[in-house]
Amino acid sequence: MRNAEHATTQRVSRRTLLRRVGLGAGTVLVLGAGAVGYRAYDHGVFSVGDGAAYDPWSSGKEHAGTPMAMVAAAVLAANAHNAQAWLFRVSETRIDLFADRARGTGALDPFRREMYVSLGCALENCVLAGPANGFASRVTLLPDPTQPLHAARIDLTRRESPTGDLYEQIPHRHTNRNAYQKGRSVPDAALEAMSGLVGLGDARLVWITAEPERRKMGDLLIEATLAIVADRDQERANNDWFRQDWDELQRKRDGLTIDAAGLSGLVAAVAKLLPAQSDAALDSGWVDGTRDRQVPTAAAFGILAVADSTDNAQRLEGGRLLQRVHLWATKEGISLHHMNQLTERADRERDLGVTPRFGAALRELISGGRLEALSAFRVGYADDAGALSPRRAVESVIL
Repeated sequence: MRNAEHATTQRVSRRTLLRRVGLGAGTVLVLGAGAVGYRAYDHGVFSVGDGAAYDPWSSGKEHAGTPMAMVAAAVLAANAHNAQAWLFRVSETRIDLFADRARGTGALDPFRREMYVSLGCALENCVLAGPANGFASRVTLLPDPTQPLHAARIDLTRRESPTGDLYEQIPHRHTNRNAYQKGRSVPDAALEAMSGLVGLGDARLVWITAEPERRKMGDLLIEATLAIVADRDQERANNDWFRQDWDELQRKRDGLTIDAAGLSGLVAAVAKLLPAQSDAALDSGWVDGTRDRQVPTAAAFGILAVADSTDNAQRLEGGRLLQRVHLWATKEGISLHHMNQLTERADRERDLGVTPRFGAALRELISGGRLEALSAFRVGYADDAGALSPRRAVESVIL
């Protein structure tokens, strides 16, 4: 797959020390300072997608044929702010999925909407990995109503069954925050195929493709981004998950990174060389990227709508569907970028008890009715594949 090939060519092995030193020496010659060359080495300028924090993307086969292989697939799922708010209990006949409240994102997700959607994404990967490892799955959502953190129970039985196409895309799926190709639309047939993946009661995908509607959605996303950075609690919660330091990234193995921010390779390298950016600089970079790079190049926006966006079961099912859509898009060479600003502001409005400006805008975008927006994203075609995001080791998420 093109994504896999690009990810391979992006990497520079940390194991090849001489190659790293050679690049560092070149940097010294260009920049004229040995200290800069060392900083380039120390801050991972030449190590895009490398190191232990990225090993889970290629180490799933170590657990082949066991339930742990299903968990290894689950931890590669899309999730808000890469908080990875999941825990698993594993036996030979069952996997239990739990929410990890310690990894909540505070004011960005006051009602845990994004947490449960993210858990649904992990659940979908887990189930898709079953046949490849000799298991059939039976899923029960929220099996104990008195224990809402117990998100799902997956009962396993040994059974030989074919591996699906979507499973093969799990290690290649990455959120792509880069600019997309301007003027290139996603074919209607592809949008219809993604809509056909939705199978949750009244749930449906709402596609925003016409120019006036895209402009309206884009303007709202920019305004929501500005509102988040102007909200002290949301701004702090957002920046808490940004990893600028190489050692911190490798230690925590979560969060958003410079490499995955959608910057060009040169800009990302320079950003790593410079001292850590202030919160104000991070905020400005996010607003600029949303306004100048992401919104204007979206071929289409998608909104997943469900009957009740506050219901955790529907959030989990919605997450499963979003993961399926993203995997299908990956298979077809379509880039996808989850954009949570509108729902984050809508939930913040509800939390503060203020006029629901963004909540009302979301209802209007999906034409009102009895459905509610659960999550939003953009699609298009990117010249460059999305970068790998750090992931915690499978062993660290097992209860």
